[in-house]
Amino acid sequence: MNDPSPKSYSSLPEKKAPTRKTAPKKVLRIPYEREGLRIERIRNRGELRIHIGDAVSLRFNDKGGSLPLMRALFIGVDSGTQSTKVLVVDGKTGRVLAEAAQGYGLIEGLPPGAKEQHPHTWRDAASKAIRQGLKKANARPEEVRGIGISGQQHGFVPLDESGAVIRPAKLWCDTSTAAECDEITAKLGGLKATIRALGNAVLPGFTASKILWLKNHEPENFKRLASVLLPHDYLNFWLTGQKCMEYGDASGTAMLDVRKRRWSEAVLKAIDPNLAERLPRLISSDQPAGSLQATTAKVLGLLPDTLVSAGGGDNMMGAIGTGNTRPGVVTASFGTSGTIYACAAKPVVDPQGEIAAFCDSTNQWLPLLCTMNVTVATEMIRRNTGVDHTAFEKMAAKAPAGSDGLVLLPYLEGERTPNVANGTGVFLGVTPKTFTASHFARAAMEGVTLGMNYGLRRLATLGVNATQIRATGGGAQSKLWRQIMADIFQVEVVTLKVSEGAAYGAALQAIWNWRLKQGESVGIHEITDAFVKVKTTETATPNPKNAGVYQQLQELQDGMSGSLRGVFDGHRKLINAG
Repeated sequence: MNDPSPKSYSSLPEKKAPTRKTAPKKVLRIPYEREGLRIERIRNRGELRIHIGDAVSLRFNDKGGSLPLMRALFIGVDSGTQSTKVLVVDGKTGRVLAEAAQGYGLIEGLPPGAKEQHPHTWRDAASKAIRQGLKKANARPEEVRGIGISGQQHGFVPLDESGAVIRPAKLWCDTSTAAECDEITAKLGGLKATIRALGNAVLPGFTASKILWLKNHEPENFKRLASVLLPHDYLNFWLTGQKCMEYGDASGTAMLDVRKRRWSEAVLKAIDPNLAERLPRLISSDQPAGSLQATTAKVLGLLPDTLVSAGGGDNMMGAIGTGNTRPGVVTASFGTSGTIYACAAKPVVDPQGEIAAFCDSTNQWLPLLCTMNVTVATEMIRRNTGVDHTAFEKMAAKAPAGSDGLVLLPYLEGERTPNVANGTGVFLGVTPKTFTASHFARAAMEGVTLGMNYGLRRLATLGVNATQIRATGGGAQSKLWRQIMADIFQVEVVTLKVSEGAAYGAALQAIWNWRLKQGESVGIHEITDAFVKVKTTETATPNPKNAGVYQQLQELQDGMSGSLRGVFDGHRKLINAG
C-alpha cells in the first residue's frame, strides 16, 4: 500500500483574512483654528504652537519636545515731565514682570514762565526704556501683544507737513500764555460763555492758548504748522505712523466740547479760522491708535502689527491704573504736579472753571483738579538740605503737625487751581523757632497738601465726595506724608500694590483694546477690578487731634492766596523787566 507523503504547509493554499474597510486618515491642516483652538507653525524657528484661548500657548519643537509657555505681554509707557517709565505686564494675571526708566530735564535758559521740552527727548527715552524692560522680562517679540502710552497732558507738539517737529513743545506747566487765554476767553464772550461752549475755562496750562501763542509770537513757525498733537499722540505717531487724538487727552486742550465729545468750532475760530484742518481725528478709548509700524518695530526689537492702544493723558491713565473706572473712587497723585480726580458717569462742569470737566480714557468723564507744585516743593527743600528721601522724612517728622505755624503757599511755578499764573512760593511764619530744616521740610509737605485740599473741597461742592483716597506718585511712598494727607483730607488714604499708576493704566488699557479686538465682550472695570489691588499695610486714617490744626492752616493759606494776587502780578512785571 502506497502511503502518500504529507503535503508541506507551504504548498497549502493561503487562507486570506476578510478585508476590512478602514476610514481614510484625517490630515489636520496647519494653520488650524476652531472654537478657541488655534495651531500654527513658525517655520523659521522650527516650532509648532497651540493657542488655547487668548493668553496661553503650548509650544513644541520639531522633535516633539515641549518648549516654555508663550506669554501674552503688554507694555505700559508713562512719558512724564521728568522721566519715562515702562512696565511689562502679564496680560493673564496683571502682574508686573519688569520695570525700566529713563530720566531727563527741561530746556534751560528760557524766559520766566516758559517750560519746554523737545519731543525727541520723549521718543528716545521711551525707546531705551522699552528695550530695557523687555530685556529684564526676558520677553520674546512674539509675546508682546500690545503697547499703551500715557503722556503728560496739554503739551503742544507742532508738526510740519512732513511730520517733523517744528519747535520744542510748550508743556502743561508753561504759564507764559496768560495773555492768549484772556484773548480767547474775550472772543468767546467771557468766562461763563467759555464754560458753556467747552465745559472748561481756557487756562494757561491747556493747549489752546499755546497754539495762539505760536501764532502771535512765532508767525513763521505757525505758517509751517500742519498738525497739532499732544505728547502721548506724538509717541503714538512714532509707534504707528498714524495721527489721532483720544477723547480724554483731547478734553485737556480747551478746544473740545466735553459734553458732546467734539471740537468746539467757536474756540477753533477764536484761535485761527483754519485750525480745524490741522487737528487729528478723534477716537474713543476702546479703539486702538493703530499697529506698530515696521521702522519703529525694528528699533524696539518687536514685531510689526503689534497693537498700540488709544492711550491717553497721564491723569486718565492714572485713573485706570488705580482702579478709578467706576463712580465712587477718588485718586490723588502726588508727583511733580498734584491731581485729584474721580470717575463720573456724566460731565461734572464747574461754573467757576476751577475744576476741569475732562473726559476720561474709558469713555466716561473725569472731574479733576490740578495743582502745579507738589514734589517740586519738597524736592527743592530736600536738595538744599543735602539729604536723601529717607533722611528727609525723618527730618520732617521732628517738627509737630502744623510746623508751629510755618505755612507754605506753594505757587513756585505759578498755579492752576486756583488760577494764579503769576504766583510764586511764599513762606509765612518764619521765626527763629521755625527757621529749621525740620520745620521747612514738614511745611513743604503740609503746604502742597493743603493746596490740593483747596480743590478737593471744591469737588465736594460739585457733588464729588471722597470716602477713601487712593494715593499715587512719589509723595505717596512716604509714611509721614500719607498721614498728613489723611489728616488734611479727613478721609482714609490707601496705596496700591502697583505704584506706577499711569504706566500700569496704559498697560491695562492695551489689554482691554486687545481683548476687544479678539472679539471678547469685556469692560475696562472688569479688568481693573481683577488686577488693581490695595496695599493694606500702608493705610493711613485721620488723626482727630491734628484736624483742628490743619483747618486753621487751611484758612491762613486760603487768605494768603487771595490777598497776594496783585503782589504776584507786580512781582512778575519786575522779573520780566529784568
